[in-house]
Amino acid sequence: MTNRAVTLAVTGHIDLTPPSVPLVRAALDDLLAPYTGPELTGVSCIAAGADSVFAEAVLAVGGRLVVVVPSRDYRTAKVGPEHAPRFDRLLGAAAEVEVMDHATADRRAYETANRALLHRAQRLVAVWNGEPPTGRGGGTADTVQEARALGIPVDVVWPRGASRG
Repeated sequence: MTNRAVTLAVTGHIDLTPPSVPLVRAALDDLLAPYTGPELTGVSCIAAGADSVFAEAVLAVGGRLVVVVPSRDYRTAKVGPEHAPRFDRLLGAAAEVEVMDHATADRRAYETANRALLHRAQRLVAVWNGEPPTGRGGGTADTVQEARALGIPVDVVWPRGASRG
């Protein structure tokens, strides 16, 4: 167990297959094991998939959750009915919520949110299959690339058996 405060941000795939979720959660639990309580701050956009699984793992160890929302319309425009209850629960559990100054949830909003995550992070947790960026910007691989360029250590989490749907 460590006694120093740490801020971990997350980036990751939204389309984890249902069998992948418990695998990713177990890997995140292992990664977070050295930290407990308020010494851990987790920063997440709480999107479906990896972001929400990470946020739940942070809260489970008593960590402080900071939520970065990409745009003012994100909840209504991008949070689907299947994810809405989880999104709302995590938003309500957050110690802090930062909403990016974008009216619309688009690529620019995601890029701004990812920069905000990285600005706060001492380390980046990437729930990522290792595939290169798609060229559209704002995705998991793009965020990993940007973190590495900034000198932010990246912990890649992609357990054996994990896949995207």
